[in-house]
Amino acid sequence: VQLQASGGGGLVQTGGSLRLSCAPSGRTFSTYTMGWFRQAPGKAREFVAAISGSGTLIEYVDFVKGRFTISRDNAQNTVYLQMNSLKPEDTAVYYCAADPRWKTVARMEVYAYWGQGTLVTVSS
Repeated sequence: VQLQASGGGGLVQTGGSLRLSCAPSGRTFSTYTMGWFRQAPGKAREFVAAISGSGTLIEYVDFVKGRFTISRDNAQNTVYLQMNSLKPEDTAVYYCAADPRWKTVARMEVYAYWGQGTLVTVSS
């Protein structure tokens, strides 16, 4: 499975919105758990959100609840991260990841596949 995250790369103002996409290739991903992580400059990579293959299980880290929404379109083989009310502290490289299981989804080490990140920059 190859993953490609997109949707970042520009500058968004505080309070603005951005939608990231992740499009796996190589095989049908509808049974895979998909996760979003982010890594700010000088900081460790951290969990943001995850969604199960069917979309019925979703988990968010506390600091994005109510602002970010993870979703997926299995027909389009794409997972999304809608980010609203962006803050400067959301500035980071965002990565998508995939794994066949739904298990401790907040932990990086459970994901078998990772994509290249996309940079999100929020201006103050």
